Amino acid sequence: MSMIDENQLTVVDENGNELLMEILFTFDSDEYNKSYVVYYPAGAENEDEEGNVDLHVSAYVPAADDEGGELIPVETDAEWEMIEEVINTFLADEEEEADE
Repeated sequence: MSMIDENQLTVVDENGNELLMEILFTFDSDEYNKSYVVYYPAGAENEDEEGNVDLHVSAYVPAADDEGGELIPVETDAEWEMIEEVINTFLADEEEEADE
């Protein structure tokens, strides 16, 4: 993984293709002692008819030199439950701000 700018990153898929991703938000979990990044494929062509995109989440380990880092798959159901709560709270807050 490499950082393009503070809001984008590139990931390599299982076929070796580099994909540009937009970072929705990042957060830290004291419970799991990990940082997480929530991201989605860049570009309008990745949206469905309602403008929705598939969100991806990975644990994130920064590189020692602060240039890039490593994305690690989320491993446990308990972690996924915590992540879903954080995402739902984030999206609800975004909706409230949009309605104001």
